[in-house]
Amino acid sequence: MAVQVLSLDDDYYLNFCTKHLARNNPAKSPLWQFPIIDTSPDDNHLSNKVSFIYQSTGTPPSEIGVFGTFDTLHTAIPMQAVNFDGQSTGFYALTVRVPIGEVHRYQFLVDGQPTLDPINPQRTILDDKTEWSRFFTDYCSYPIVFEEWEYAILRRLVDHILPFRNQDTQNFLNRFYDGLDKSAQYATKEGFHRLDASVGEVNYIDKLVARQEIHHLPTYKICLREIDRLLRQRNPFEEPQDMAKVYYTDLYEQMATGSVPGWNYSAYNNPNYFLQVLRRHAVLGAFSHPKYGGNAGGAGWAYLESKYQDSQGDTLFDWRAALERPLGTNPDYTG
Repeated sequence: MAVQVLSLDDDYYLNFCTKHLARNNPAKSPLWQFPIIDTSPDDNHLSNKVSFIYQSTGTPPSEIGVFGTFDTLHTAIPMQAVNFDGQSTGFYALTVRVPIGEVHRYQFLVDGQPTLDPINPQRTILDDKTEWSRFFTDYCSYPIVFEEWEYAILRRLVDHILPFRNQDTQNFLNRFYDGLDKSAQYATKEGFHRLDASVGEVNYIDKLVARQEIHHLPTYKICLREIDRLLRQRNPFEEPQDMAKVYYTDLYEQMATGSVPGWNYSAYNNPNYFLQVLRRHAVLGAFSHPKYGGNAGGAGWAYLESKYQDSQGDTLFDWRAALERPLGTNPDYTG
């Protein structure tokens, strides 16, 4: 079935593009916002409105469109000029509806020439070495920037930051996931293989450093290689993900002091800073909105709901009352 193209007014696009219009150097604005990934409450949040933006700085193109894996790769969908007060802004836009939990690659077709998105910094390189622009929709659980071994090490490190590995909490999370209603399960089922009986903190980090905090991706890549190397030196008989907890406890405590025996400080000179970044990202992942990849089904919020109660046994953290459906119960808020 062909992708659904949505008709939105120019003001919608301009609200996202004003920082580009107002700057002599638009590269200083938050480029990760493009393409625009917006909520879609009219279909129960099962899709996103994805808006592609192209900025023409020279002679206006005679034809411009977008093609990608969200639709048929062999056909570009035409883009429309964005105007303000009857005048051209140099921007062209297209909005399509894309299901949640997906990753896609795309390019612009400008006067017949395939062109990478000059605004969006996300890129993916295929096996044939061709480069594409990339985007992903809400609730995505597919790996974006981390490899499996990096996921495994991050899971073990996050165990020391958040309280989701003791038996009582594991039992609580199992009961919570089993009790999700069908509409909520749709938003989390694709991520169960990533959650690993926790709340999806590492999946959140993968999405965060792929987009909003892409500037921290090199830090993760360098430090995870260092950690993998050190763990293999300290225990050459097991894979890092299978090593006893004591190896991670020792390494975690050493990183907290900034003094890690064997660490290559010429590659990255502050392991304590990386640990601080990881702590912040792990906590954000556990308790941010589930659409960002962590806190699957609201499990992190549900943990706080059960943890903090008044003397009558009523929760002090009624998160569902403040959240849109299907995860919450608020009939007014649309997310």
